[in-house]
Amino acid sequence: MIGPVPDPDRPFRSGFACLVGRPNAGKSTLTNALVGTKVAITSSRPQTTRTVVRGIVHRDDAQLVLVDTPGLHRPRTLLGERLNDLVVSTWAEVDVVAVCFPSDEKVGPGDRFLVNELAKVRRTTKVAVATKTDLVDRQRLAEHLLDITALGEATGTEWAEVVPVSAKAGDQVGLLADLLVARLPEGPPLYPDGELTDAPEEAIVAELIREAALEGVRDELPHSIAVVVEEMGLREGRPEDRPLLDVHANVFVERSSQKGIVIGHRGSRLREVGTAARKQIEAMLGTPVYLDLHVKIAKDWQRDPKQLRRLGF
Repeated sequence: MIGPVPDPDRPFRSGFACLVGRPNAGKSTLTNALVGTKVAITSSRPQTTRTVVRGIVHRDDAQLVLVDTPGLHRPRTLLGERLNDLVVSTWAEVDVVAVCFPSDEKVGPGDRFLVNELAKVRRTTKVAVATKTDLVDRQRLAEHLLDITALGEATGTEWAEVVPVSAKAGDQVGLLADLLVARLPEGPPLYPDGELTDAPEEAIVAELIREAALEGVRDELPHSIAVVVEEMGLREGRPEDRPLLDVHANVFVERSSQKGIVIGHRGSRLREVGTAARKQIEAMLGTPVYLDLHVKIAKDWQRDPKQLRRLGF
């Protein structure tokens, strides 16, 4: 079923908005806050997002499709180059780009690099978002907003709006949604009513497992974890009122030393990862889950084109 019938006095709007920013700028948390549920994985480590996740905001007057991209950064690996290419190609295809600047960090060279790249995309509307405002006082926020405005002037980027937001506290999330919707073209809904993301379930499950694995080893491992769901389906022979979803997934690391870290002493850490991931998957899909995890080595996969293709990048 397609969503609400447009009001002739208030034309229905639909389109795409892209959230960008340097790594760990709060993009995924903001995506989840705008959609109202978890569609993008979040982590305290930068470079968590590797795939473009579309979160869909349904309103009576609009349908806002949010595209969450990896953080743009100076690449050090082939994976990094591919992630950057993904970001730039996305910018040219959306109706509005929202650039996230975390309020608890100064506007720096990474932001300047990003905004300079964005300035090359002429036709797309650009909005600046000061994220994580709950972490700073008013004076620091005022300084941050002035720095964002100054960066726009220095790079020849015209901000359609500069908006302070706290996704965690829910401050001004609704206002940001209104401002983004106002810049969408008039048109019918693009997705069925009630659909919250167009990412396949296997991709969401893989991301939830990767999030749990990252949280478990964030102090010991670089960003060297990839997850592939090898098989996923409802177990046969179960009664309808007691379904069980079987998920078989491989967690890939780059070296044997990292494999030991992820598995932990006698498998203790991998069990913790599995428990945390299973709870998230059950909450997302609404069915009990049996999760079978294995840790495998894909040597230097971030730099190997063949391995990157195999792992879906």
